[in-house]
Amino acid sequence: MVEPMFDLETLLSPRHILPRVKARCQRDGFRRIAEAMADEVGATPEEILEALLERERLGSTALGDGVAVPHARLPDLDRMVGGLVQLDPALDFEAVDGKPVDLAFVLLAPEAAGSEHLRALAKVARIFRDKALVASLRAADNADAMQAVLVEHQASHAA
Repeated sequence: MVEPMFDLETLLSPRHILPRVKARCQRDGFRRIAEAMADEVGATPEEILEALLERERLGSTALGDGVAVPHARLPDLDRMVGGLVQLDPALDFEAVDGKPVDLAFVLLAPEAAGSEHLRALAKVARIFRDKALVASLRAADNADAMQAVLVEHQASHAA
């Protein structure tokens, strides 16, 4: 079976890109993205927030160099949905490298997603290890600019 092409544009709605979010702590940052994503995923912001925090309790989702990929599974979700939050100031995610996180790509998946969820996480992690992409996202000053950076990156890396 051929794996469907991973498409950031489909996964990440522009409504789920939050630049320069002021948050006092990780919970605050998660709350902001949960509020933005709630309508589309059919869950309350509190359900999303609790799912993200529960996953984070298992271990940090920080990749290092100020980037994290928080993720959770939700029972009533029918497809994967992404969100991107730029935290200002950067927040402690207990990253192995000790660096605070200023870019977090949130991935919400159906409870039954199984290996599809793991493949998506791996692809997101690979994408966000690209230092040029991360630098461009950090330099972007609004959601449209951040979306354009991601679209350009995907187009330039299409097979």
